[in-house]
Amino acid sequence: MRPARAVIDLAALRQNYRLALELSDARALAVIKADAYGHGAVAVASALAKEADGFAVACIEEALELRAAGIRAPILLLEGFFGVDELPLIAEHDLWTVIHADWQLQAVERATLARPLQVWLKLDSGMHRVGFFPQDYAAAYRRLLASGKVSGIVKLTHFARADEPDSPATATQIATFRAATEGLPGPTSLRNSPATLGLPQAAGDWVRPGLMLYGVSPFATPQAAAERLQPVMTLTSRVIAVRELPAGEPVGYGARFVTAGPTRVGVVALGYADGYPRHAPNGTPVAIEGRPGQLIGRVSMDMLTVDLTDHPQAGVGSEVEFWGRQVSVADLAERCDTIPYQLLCNLKRVARSYRD
Repeated sequence: MRPARAVIDLAALRQNYRLALELSDARALAVIKADAYGHGAVAVASALAKEADGFAVACIEEALELRAAGIRAPILLLEGFFGVDELPLIAEHDLWTVIHADWQLQAVERATLARPLQVWLKLDSGMHRVGFFPQDYAAAYRRLLASGKVSGIVKLTHFARADEPDSPATATQIATFRAATEGLPGPTSLRNSPATLGLPQAAGDWVRPGLMLYGVSPFATPQAAAERLQPVMTLTSRVIAVRELPAGEPVGYGARFVTAGPTRVGVVALGYADGYPRHAPNGTPVAIEGRPGQLIGRVSMDMLTVDLTDHPQAGVGSEVEFWGRQVSVADLAERCDTIPYQLLCNLKRVARSYRD
């Protein structure tokens, strides 16, 4: 079988979840949307099932997959529902739902449901994607209570710049949230991963760890709590061919890399069809048999090339790590002008295995 592998460390996953609980002194929804950021939603939920307070997904399809796999914990639909026909399923499967728009609120008011819904009512405190504006929030809250269709309401907002510790925008959003929800009873949820790690002033009853759950810091600079995160995924493959080239020889498409001297080139079975970024530059770090190495040449669909000149022990069959405990996925993302979320979520065609 093709040697590209993503090894998922479930013990590290649980440790990261426990760190979110420790830092927040609150309940935590483990965010496992987008197939748990490429880690496998069912496997991640199963690994956390005995201790997670609940899970959060993007949509009902993701929630129903978890229910079918036997996950009985609360599951929140972060985008809410997309059509009124989902409401009976939400009630039937005992799901929680975000409500972020007036049409959703109207749908709940008109619905005939088998049981009341647990609702997370979203406030647009300044991100300006979805949510009720501050001046409309209290009225929406009271309409939900008056509908008789809800069993409880969690007051929710989402931060746009919590990963930028020096930005004043988050303090403004917190103040907006506090003002808009003043006098409205019930639990609150403000903190995503960066806020859980670095914003104790955004305290609430629920936190929503996402990226941090998978052991990746959301910050561009070192941050004390984030240093305690443990990487969960290690992406590796193996050398499948070796080329001995003299100086002046091009490697790969477009001759982006030309050998400066005698060079041992290792061809590795991983490419952009697997989710590794095509635009990773020459010199991008990898680990070759546990030692620092580098990418050379352009990444192609199924293969890429690494420099084995300073790795005489390496050859066909040698393992190359692309991210994990030796190579930071966040560092790779920075070099490729993207974010670790995208790298993890774009992973495909790579066999996953789990260790505990």
